[in-house]
Amino acid sequence: MAESFLTLMADYCTEDQQRISVWYDALQAAGFTGTQTPGLNHHISLATFPLDREEEAIALTKRVAAEFSPVYADIRHVGVFPGGKVLFAAPDMSPELTALQQACSSGPVNGFPWTPHTTMLIDSPETIGAALPVLMQHFVPLRAKITHLHLCAFWPTREILTVELTGTK
Repeated sequence: MAESFLTLMADYCTEDQQRISVWYDALQAAGFTGTQTPGLNHHISLATFPLDREEEAIALTKRVAAEFSPVYADIRHVGVFPGGKVLFAAPDMSPELTALQQACSSGPVNGFPWTPHTTMLIDSPETIGAALPVLMQHFVPLRAKITHLHLCAFWPTREILTVELTGTK
């Protein structure tokens, strides 16, 4: 399958990657493997771009990373998107998180209005329904720290750039 789009993501710090992995690993251990992209850091998608805007997306990623300091995300919710095929953990909306996203994109993300979330499982509605209690057994709200921006092309996944947030905003 040929690449079809670019995604700019906000990655959590190493410690929070491990804390969020407890939830994800519990689902995997219970047999819920899903169709989500394997091997990515846990993240919040901030923007998508067509493939022909790769150089622009790289420049934007570097500029935004140089402007913003690490951003905190209070992950206190679990949800399912309409259609029942995506199970996620979500942070509260905050001015800092919103400002970071708006610096990256003024439009929809993957064709939908932006909803900050970290995908835990993509599968059929029936499987998502069965997985929800497993996630809830392990879910503990946490204050996560976003420390990097990460740009990838999909599918297959092609890592393009990871940049640390070093600014003062």
